[in-house]
Amino acid sequence: MSEPIASIPRESAPLIALVPAAGVGSRAAGPGASALPKQYRPLAGEPMLRHAVRALLADARIAEVLVAVSPGDGWVETALAGLPRTRWLPCGGATRADTVAQALAALQAEGVSPEAWVLVHDAARPGLPAAALARLIEACQDDPVGGLLAQPVPDTVKQAGADGARVARTQDRDGLWLAQTPQMFRLGILGAALAHARAAGVNVTDEASALESRGLAPRLVPGSARNFKVTWPEDFELMEKWL
Repeated sequence: MSEPIASIPRESAPLIALVPAAGVGSRAAGPGASALPKQYRPLAGEPMLRHAVRALLADARIAEVLVAVSPGDGWVETALAGLPRTRWLPCGGATRADTVAQALAALQAEGVSPEAWVLVHDAARPGLPAAALARLIEACQDDPVGGLLAQPVPDTVKQAGADGARVARTQDRDGLWLAQTPQMFRLGILGAALAHARAAGVNVTDEASALESRGLAPRLVPGSARNFKVTWPEDFELMEKWL
């Protein structure tokens, strides 16, 4: 089991937000949907990515927001034009984990300390409330591991059978949480965890799962219903009601 690092004073550990935005969001495409990647589709008159970045900029403790996009991305410059403390890098990979790992490597190559906090946030969560972001930072900034926003599962959980069409069993939802973002970890620890998971063939669906593969237990911080992920076509209309 890997050991968490000792707590480091707040003033010596800058906060950097990282938004992996190299995907296309195929599940969000419906009949007649725009050919734009999901993160650039408009919500309330602006690209979804711009809303997500602006939500992170609402907390002055975040030194900068780094958006990781695919090489050849032709939309990001316009989508983020004029936003302060924001830049982008064409370092996107084949998967979310690859994109995050390559962005972390770029930060390290620039001389950013491995002790810096990195808050990885989904471009498809533009409804992040300032209070939830502040809650995460306050809960994790002195934590030896870090943590993530999440919500307890409120509904009865059914597991489908082999055919995917009928219920096989009802799962006990006690202790189950729905992971959200941002997920906040030290740059060095997260980079090492992602590298370990890749070498071990671990399926990394979020940053916390990479830490878990090293035997670490990220802190669960209560998130917000407003911070849901825009995944399906109907989610766009629902999110617009929040923005």
